[in-house]
Amino acid sequence: MTKADIVSNISKNLGIEKVDVQLTVESLMKEIINSLESGENVYLRGFGTFVVKRRAEKTGRNIKNNTTIKIPAHNIPTFKPSKIFVKGVKNKVKID
Repeated sequence: MTKADIVSNISKNLGIEKVDVQLTVESLMKEIINSLESGENVYLRGFGTFVVKRRAEKTGRNIKNNTTIKIPAHNIPTFKPSKIFVKGVKNKVKID
């Protein structure tokens, strides 16, 4: 599912113009990004949590040159789904 699919589904279900839904979805995404960039976590009850995690410095390998490289410590955004979200996916998604 793409962002366009999400916008279309919300527009159809709520009877709101696609342009308005798209602006709302994009505004939500911008707010989440801005919050994470400023170091704030985002908690969406019943959906999940967006958190900034610190990755420690580590040693990696450059396979082409067969050399060791140092990967510096860095921050990375992560998403942890809520228990309700996880339970719904576990119960409804069937993978063959």
